[in-house]
Amino acid sequence: MRDGFPHPSQAYPEPDTGRTPPKAGALLPWPAVRVVDLDRDMSDVIPTGTTRDSEYLFDRMTERTLALACAGPGRRVLDCASGFGQDAIALAARGGSVVGAEPSARMTGWARLVSAKAEGPVPAWVRAWSHSLPFATGSFDAVLCKGAIDHFDRPARAIAEMARVTRPAGRVILAIANFESLACRTARALDALQEGLLGRTLPRGRRHYDVPADHFTRYDLDLMREQASRYLELDRVEGISLLWGLPQWTRTVERLPYRCASRALRGADWIARREPRLADVVVLAGRPRPR
Repeated sequence: MRDGFPHPSQAYPEPDTGRTPPKAGALLPWPAVRVVDLDRDMSDVIPTGTTRDSEYLFDRMTERTLALACAGPGRRVLDCASGFGQDAIALAARGGSVVGAEPSARMTGWARLVSAKAEGPVPAWVRAWSHSLPFATGSFDAVLCKGAIDHFDRPARAIAEMARVTRPAGRVILAIANFESLACRTARALDALQEGLLGRTLPRGRRHYDVPADHFTRYDLDLMREQASRYLELDRVEGISLLWGLPQWTRTVERLPYRCASRALRGADWIARREPRLADVVVLAGRPRPR
């Protein structure tokens, strides 16, 4: 144990997905014993600004989740799995009281360094697991978890904890990658066509539709709804971005003049908002169910 946390090599059992029975393909076929790395950083995360579609996706996801948190004077907001702290810092700048909860020592340390240089209010930083939050029931007006819940080995318990620490009239906001998006399904089909029918050998390496090794759950819209609805009265389920990672789309957007590319990205996002099943990322929000 270090600072109340298990050693980084501490093993944990098979994750709780909250699905009974499990949906085929939702649980990842990793070994029954897993290793949790408390010193992980963001070096294995896809760069957010290398292409226009990547930049648009991550900017829109941040914009939407932070807006739904409604940070402001007199409000308390919790950012679960706050990472390097950029979202918590942005929320704190809007006023109110913000807490960033993150188990990684490396990322929490970096967040403290960055926030120390910020002008104005800064978040409080707490090292904590999202499935065991060290806060009293009903402590926050809003709790958000952006792009992290598929990294949790106990995602359903984490959502339950987020609901517990949120006030009855408050809101929990989740932003989750959709591995059954239109882009993922299309890319898988095209690769299968080239390898199966055309007999081509594709370069090795992880595709954007492959679940990264540090993810514990492969989410689609149905699994997202099922887990979230157990603890939240959902009032919002909307998609963010469309066709992200599909090579043909990425190349097209890169070649277009900037204004035309922006219109294309906004148009695709308009469709994603109305058809979350097709979207690259899904945002779900709602009040805690009565305890």
